[in-house]
Amino acid sequence: MSEVIWGLATSHVPSIGAAMDRGRTTDPGWAPLFEGYGPARDWLARHTPDVAILIYNDHANGVDLDIVPTFALGTAERYKVADEGFGRRPVPDVVGAPEFSFHLLERLMDDGFDLTVFQELDVDHGFTVPLSVWTPEPGDAWPCPVVPLLVNVIQYPQPTAARCYALGRALGRAIASYRGAATVGVLGTGGMSHQLAGARAGFVNPDFDRMFFDAIADDPVKLASLSREDYIREAGSEGIELIMWLIMRGALNERVRTVHTAYHVPASNTAAGLALFDNRADITD
Repeated sequence: MSEVIWGLATSHVPSIGAAMDRGRTTDPGWAPLFEGYGPARDWLARHTPDVAILIYNDHANGVDLDIVPTFALGTAERYKVADEGFGRRPVPDVVGAPEFSFHLLERLMDDGFDLTVFQELDVDHGFTVPLSVWTPEPGDAWPCPVVPLLVNVIQYPQPTAARCYALGRALGRAIASYRGAATVGVLGTGGMSHQLAGARAGFVNPDFDRMFFDAIADDPVKLASLSREDYIREAGSEGIELIMWLIMRGALNERVRTVHTAYHVPASNTAAGLALFDNRADITD
């Protein structure tokens, strides 16, 4: 059996990646954000899994907006970094884990989740920025193979928070039944509160974000009970991305240990958050 050893929730703001790529992380406007990442990065560097699953949304770079799957899984051997109109980020392509992907696909389908399958996929900042948050200097390769799990948070109707949490629970069962990897890390990305357009452009809600931090650790069912309208009203139109954190949390045990959290406003015009959870049954450090 495989074990999920940690869960990492992190914002995937594109300018975070740009700040890293351009050597701006110590600038006064960026330093507090990146200083907040430090303890999580140190801990993660000591706990590299055999494989990771990264839950994210594409931004019309790997998937055309004419066809947006509710949930999709990548099964490729390699995922190229997308050119989002300003050149590829100077980071490695992502090595996949096809055997593990097909196991997850089969188990999730049998558990009632009809997933779209990507045998080829370019990954954008929604995927690469969280990897950079985890590993700021990957060199020629990321720490381990990574499986992409895409979620539609772009076009209405998005999946409900309850459905996302249920997918996470099913994902945890699928991981546990796999015998080919000893340890697994799960990343949930997006958020926190933000709105990029419309009358509330620039909207941020720190009170909701703080509530979400508390509940994601100890009461994820509370967050799963919120409607789409709740998320959009309280966290902004793009804040609904937080439902992807619930997939990550659903894959973990009922009880987890919070290793580190960080919160910064604003990263670009977004509230940026990070939460790292130790999910090991035998916690020693």
